[in-house]
Formats: sequence, C-alpha cells, structure tokens
Amino acid sequence: MIYVSGGGLAEYLVAKKSLSVARPLEVSAAEGAGLPVAGLTAHQALTQYAGVKLDGSGNRKNILINAASGAVGQYAVQLAKLENTYVTATCGPRNIEFVKDLGADKVLDYKTPEGATLKSPSGKKYYAKLTFSKKQLAPLFMNPNGENLNYLVNMLKEGTLKTVIDSKHPLSKSEDAWAKGIDGHATGKIIVEP
Repeated sequence: MIYVSGGGLAEYLVAKKSLSVARPLEVSAAEGAGLPVAGLTAHQALTQYAGVKLDGSGNRKNILINAASGAVGQYAVQLAKLENTYVTATCGPRNIEFVKDLGADKVLDYKTPEGATLKSPSGKKYYAKLTFSKKQLAPLFMNPNGENLNYLVNMLKEGTLKTVIDSKHPLSKSEDAWAKGIDGHATGKIIVEP
C-alpha cells in the first residue's frame, strides 16, 4: 500500500519506497486501498492535533469527532478509542448504530437540536474538535509517513482496526464512485478496483 500525493485513478503507479508498505495476506486489497489517505489523516489529526497517544498512556480526554461515519471519521473513532478517550461523534440518523459499533461513547444526530449544539455530555469542554465534514473541514495537512502507515497496516492485520467499505466500483465505472463521493453520504470508504 502506498500514499500518493495529488490524485487520480490508474491501474499502476510509481511511488517512493519510503511511502510504500507491503500488504499482509490478512488484509484485502480493498481494505488496504482504503487506508493510506483517510487512515493517516485520522492518525495525524489525533496524535498531532489532539494529543492522543494511541497506547492508552495519556490523560483522559473528551473529543468530538464530526462526520464520524465518513472515510476519515470511521478511522478517527476507532483510533481514539485506543486512548483513554471519551468520544462524542456526529453523523446522520442512518449511521448512529454504525458509529456506536465503531466504539463512540456518545453519538449525536447532527440534524437534531442536541447534535447541532454539540454540547459535551460530561459538561466539560471538548479537548479537541476533529471535523471531517466537507462543509466544515478544519485546516489539517496530512504529511505522508511510511512508519505511521506501517503501524496502521499492522493494526488492520491484527484486527484492532478495520476499513469499513461503503462500496466498490470497477475502474471503468470510476465516475460512479466519484459521484457517490461528491454526494457526501458514504458510510466508510468508496473503493475503485482494476
């Protein structure tokens, strides 16, 4: 698996070795393909922006993750729960149970008054607000890191992290995948396959 800056769809590409990680047999091609950009964005948002350690050694935090059912949000919820973190997440009503299953402690329907106000259930201020919604994306620039990607791939292999796949599309129908992504209502990753 590799991280590629920029964008595009192709059956083959060339990438730097430092940005490449071998895919273990236990990880499907689709699971692996969904990980690099979204997984690394979630990892870096939590560890660098929110100060989450991911090894359970940090102080208890109260984190809000907006758009928790999307490509990045689904990884962010799973990774945040590795820390001693209380995760409040927002999503649409059809994904509430899905986000609870990812491990969120409290899930708010962003279309309700409670979800719109984003009040902390503990009454304390959120330590960090991570927003992965297209409409409110906080400035966050993901720096590719082969070591972090290897860490995430090993988590997939061990089953401590999962890639939730919304849908798969053949490369010849990539416009369908693109349209689904633009719609903004995917639950997890949209995968384009050769």
